[in-house]
Amino acid sequence: MTQECDTLLLAARLPDGRQDMRIAIRQGRIAAILAPGDTAPPAAQILDLQGDLLLPGLVDAHLHLDKTLFGLPWLPHAAGPDRMSRIETDRRLLPALPLSAAERGSALLRRCIAHGTAHIRSHADITPAFGLTMLEGVLAAKQAHAGAATVQVVAFPQAGVMRAPGTAELLEAAIRAGADLLGGLDPCEVDRDPKGQFDAIFGIAARHGVGLDIHLHEAGELGLFSLQEFCARVRAHGMQGRATISHGFCLGTLPESKQKAAAALMAEAGVALATHGAGGATLPPLSLLREAGVTVLCGHDNLRDTWGPYGTGDMLERAAIVGWRADWRSDPQLHALFGMVSTEGARVLGLAEHGIAPGLPASFFTLPAENIPEAIAQHPPRRLVFFAGRLVARDGVFLG
Repeated sequence: MTQECDTLLLAARLPDGRQDMRIAIRQGRIAAILAPGDTAPPAAQILDLQGDLLLPGLVDAHLHLDKTLFGLPWLPHAAGPDRMSRIETDRRLLPALPLSAAERGSALLRRCIAHGTAHIRSHADITPAFGLTMLEGVLAAKQAHAGAATVQVVAFPQAGVMRAPGTAELLEAAIRAGADLLGGLDPCEVDRDPKGQFDAIFGIAARHGVGLDIHLHEAGELGLFSLQEFCARVRAHGMQGRATISHGFCLGTLPESKQKAAAALMAEAGVALATHGAGGATLPPLSLLREAGVTVLCGHDNLRDTWGPYGTGDMLERAAIVGWRADWRSDPQLHALFGMVSTEGARVLGLAEHGIAPGLPASFFTLPAENIPEAIAQHPPRRLVFFAGRLVARDGVFLG
């Protein structure tokens, strides 16, 4: 190839083991991957990767940009130990913060991007107390960083649907205002009306042609009931492949026979599972779910926010936490973890173009590692982060 490219990367190590490769980038896409000895095109910019591993942009499939405290001085955790206390703390604390949801969400977005995350699904609280304020903040942060990452937004009823009159109408307004998906929350434990919640959210989703991503924290048989009802509704509405259960803690507490039955039900309904490896809950049986054909993906959930002080924004670190909790040690298992924070997340988010191949968007990052297992286990610092051909971060610093 002789046509000039925008950027030529030298001495790249690829995930398949090839070394000393050159990556030509033109008009935001990978124009060519050149082996040693191939003739390289002229380039406006040449960068030497010095043998660094080059990996496709990471996917954070479950985040709460509106709740984060990034951008603020350190604030001690203010909520009690239970979920309802955290919901009440949100209602009281978030509107009083000196930075808006857009400003705080932007600070977190920049941190995630600098760690190599290219695609995010963020929930935005839709409650009678907040109205559409949190959604508007997340949408503003999304727009401000459109040249560095994609953000898919879920309208999330954090205070419940049936127990908070007016929420269903707000959820519908949120979809009209630009939310991409609809959320739900513990239909038995929070709303105490699973039929009412599912009637509402599936009705809105059907009217607007959007997917669903519900938080399901409920444990044991109660959680299994909600999971079964959700899967039945997904099948009845023909939403296979457009529905996700986030957390699914009940799956980790069931007898193996019921785990297998639930996994088969989810696979048949095309319902994915998003996990963040919560330390305070039993981890769902990730291997069993994957073997049954359920797509499993990862997200951070809460990142230094009103629900907890932890998290750095590094999805490789999050994958390592999930792998540690699942006791995954072998290289094939570490490769599976990488799929959960990249390829499988991209599939559930509906991203048709994701990976390292000619013609695909040049959205990737580099780091000093020999291979994917080392990248997961050690999660070394990111050197260069590209999005659609643009260098958006270098050495952990967002470039704007």
